[in-house]
Amino acid sequence: MNKDSIIILSGGMDSVTMLYDYADSIALALSFDYGSNHNSKELPMAAYHCKQLGIKHVIIPLGFIKQYFHSSLLEGAEAIPEGSYDDVNMRSTVVPFRNGIMLSIAAGMAEDMQLSRILMANHSGDHAIYPDCRPQFVDAMGNAVREGTYNAVELFTPYTHWTKADIARRGKQLGIDYSKTWSCYKGTDKHCGKCGTCQERRQALAEAGIPDTTEYEE
Repeated sequence: MNKDSIIILSGGMDSVTMLYDYADSIALALSFDYGSNHNSKELPMAAYHCKQLGIKHVIIPLGFIKQYFHSSLLEGAEAIPEGSYDDVNMRSTVVPFRNGIMLSIAAGMAEDMQLSRILMANHSGDHAIYPDCRPQFVDAMGNAVREGTYNAVELFTPYTHWTKADIARRGKQLGIDYSKTWSCYKGTDKHCGKCGTCQERRQALAEAGIPDTTEYEE
């Protein structure tokens, strides 16, 4: 298969699943260091899987986000809310227009490298909380990327209407070791087990019938 794609890769379950799902088409995995609590935990996971698959991996520094933006995701482990993964509880973790910024950089790189697709692993569980994961955003950004590049780069988001459990089931089929992924927004030595992303991780793995070997504090 022609390697015509860039993937935005965090090192979490969703984007790592997409990395394996579309590995044959991926020319470059693009990660971003924007100063989040858990960047130091996620990025080594991203690098690990790229090495396993022989995919080139680039980390782009976005230090201005931590400097100028406000989000509990940028303010230390204590700022992260505990409890369910829902709108009210998780809204403080929104980093304003984060995906828009990352996709703009990916679009520029795709055009520069003459690649035709950007892969992003947003899913339906994100829609209520993160405006830049919703289908309306994806459609609008896809139009902007296509119209704003000479080679009409496509934004490809096949998991948009999947649940996280659906993604985990696909990962199970692909044989992915999810212990080599990171979810916890607190970014401490182990997954806390109590924040929304930890609870969503636990639920998805359980629904997919995958033994959860994640080390949790709780």
